[in-house]
Amino acid sequence: MRSRFTTGVAWSLWALTVVFSVLSLLLAEQGGLIIMVPLAAWTVTSLTVGTIIVSRRPHNPIGWILCAIGFLWASNIFSGLYAIQALVTSPGSLPAGEVAAWVATWVVWPAFGLLAYLFLLFPDGRPLSPRWRPLLWINGIVIAVCTTIRALIPGPIAGLEGIRNPLGIEGYGGRLEFVGELLFYVIDVLVLVSVVSVFLRLRHARATTRLQIEWLAYAAAVLGIVVMISLVGDLLFGGFGWWLFLVVILAFLGLPISIGVAVLRYRLYEIDIIINRTLVYGSLTAMLVLVYAGCVVGLQYVLRALTGEASQLATVASTLIVAALFNPLRRRTQGVIDRRFYRRKYDAAKTLEEFSTKLRDETNLDSLNAELLTVVRETMQPEHVSLWLRPDAGPKSGSTN
Repeated sequence: MRSRFTTGVAWSLWALTVVFSVLSLLLAEQGGLIIMVPLAAWTVTSLTVGTIIVSRRPHNPIGWILCAIGFLWASNIFSGLYAIQALVTSPGSLPAGEVAAWVATWVVWPAFGLLAYLFLLFPDGRPLSPRWRPLLWINGIVIAVCTTIRALIPGPIAGLEGIRNPLGIEGYGGRLEFVGELLFYVIDVLVLVSVVSVFLRLRHARATTRLQIEWLAYAAAVLGIVVMISLVGDLLFGGFGWWLFLVVILAFLGLPISIGVAVLRYRLYEIDIIINRTLVYGSLTAMLVLVYAGCVVGLQYVLRALTGEASQLATVASTLIVAALFNPLRRRTQGVIDRRFYRRKYDAAKTLEEFSTKLRDETNLDSLNAELLTVVRETMQPEHVSLWLRPDAGPKSGSTN
């Protein structure tokens, strides 16, 4: 009964978040839909993964943390848009506009602090050791104090077009703002410490826990690379446009999905294949893009020198060159990555390949026995290995009548 009740609460929270997301899309202006749609997708994805974890692993708090983070973000977006509609766009058209504005001042801040819990308790719902338990209490106190202060800071609400906090304490705005910023930095430090606990857990983790952490690390690495590319693009080229924001949000989607796979242990052992394919095809794509760009520029320069004008032939020739180089570069890249990051697998494959070659040519049974034992030791690395051959029983004697 308790499991059914918690599952029902989680799915009710999911349904409420979906309602908030749909209403936010309806309240958003047409230009804001480019931002609102991926944000809504992220909140619903977090709630969905969290609700499934609560249904399958009701004693693991990771599911509830994901549900809370998604619900808080959805509430923040909806309350902010609702307040703008009720107080700015169409004053008096919607009730409780000031209440929504007040909710928007504080509701998202606990979500930042919950990230620390997410990493501290990943993947089994328990901290790394009893020495880490005080950090859970400290983080909870900081979240509560920071949220309370954010709810009482007077003045305009950031991002709500000049709407003022209806419950702000006038006369203490500077002090409350300073303490709120200080506590936010404390939350950042706590989140970083919690990330460190994940790496410490990895040092002494068993095989299953190591794979769970690899799923989270893979999603975090992809997110970090995308964010770095976006920052570099913004500094050097003034940004790549709205589509890069979509890519960043999609990278953020990888975090709850990877956590769900890790906690539920669904297709857990496929992470090595995913990492391998990402390294291979990521490197291959980067090389082919550079080759394509270099060929286009070089051939255009040559054709312009010969004919005096640009030609589409450079683009066609560059495309054919890239197509011809795809398979050779892929095989070469796969070999380099296997040698560098999957050395044991690469050595085992080489050993088996050499044994297959000898097996076709060797006829001495004793030599084959010794070679087979050597291959098993090098590839499987067992503690003990022996070979037993069943003796030949010989032809059965026929009976005569």
